[in-house]
Amino acid sequence: MVQWYLFLPQVRLSVGDITDRARHAEASGFDGIAFIDHLEAPGLPGESIWEAMSVATWVAANTERLRIGHLVLCDAFRHPAVLAKQAVTLSDASGGRFDLGLGSGSWPAEFTRFEVGRQDAVTRVQQLGRHLDLIKQYWGDRTPTDGVVQLPKRTHPIPLVLGGSGPRMMELVRRHADWWNLPADLLDRLPRLAPAAGGARISVQQMIGFVRSGADPDAVREVSTRRFGVLGSGLVCGDADELRKHFARLADQRVERFYVWFADFAPADSLHEFGETVIKAFSGAVDAPR
Repeated sequence: MVQWYLFLPQVRLSVGDITDRARHAEASGFDGIAFIDHLEAPGLPGESIWEAMSVATWVAANTERLRIGHLVLCDAFRHPAVLAKQAVTLSDASGGRFDLGLGSGSWPAEFTRFEVGRQDAVTRVQQLGRHLDLIKQYWGDRTPTDGVVQLPKRTHPIPLVLGGSGPRMMELVRRHADWWNLPADLLDRLPRLAPAAGGARISVQQMIGFVRSGADPDAVREVSTRRFGVLGSGLVCGDADELRKHFARLADQRVERFYVWFADFAPADSLHEFGETVIKAFSGAVDAPR
């Protein structure tokens, strides 16, 4: 059974808008929601963006069932002892609904602007590996070398989601991850990279241009491509039937979770129609001819 998450970058939206979309996603059958983690909106430094853990906490407090997470938190922004404590706190407060998504950082420009993190990608991945070991130690999942285990201990599982595709990152996926996520702009690499994920379950981020009932397919495709065509195969446009078949093909490649990113910025009508025509119908559609 696949899982459906709404991927909702907290850019150009008020906190109220984000909360409303989360509630509509919950009512529409989505299993979870995921945010981004940046100090400035990538490529849009003049746009507003809300802090990732604060938004996740607020949405958790204003939903009942949705799992809450990120694609992905930037390791450089938080000391591992602080992040470990934040994760346990949010997990407990939400009744075990928190996923810890973590990566080495995808926007080095903000490292320079805010004097945080390192430009060298190899160094960042190496640091992430050390921090993953420490987080598991602080949680009590590993025997500490110096006796440091944080209290209170976690009372719920906190699934670890790692995002990335390089060989060093894939090694961390095999060692640490419950889930490995492939970003939308790398979706064409799925067949090659999936075996490198080891025992981690596979998720993908997918941008969709959803052709709702009564919409003009050509218009939806034109707007979606103008906004997000840079994602290449990470953007797919179609009506409910076409999208069900698309996601079924991905499920055939061991994908168990879809982070759905809407090209129309996920208004309530899109969320509800997607829930009714794709999410609810998917389980029956996956057995149909592809």
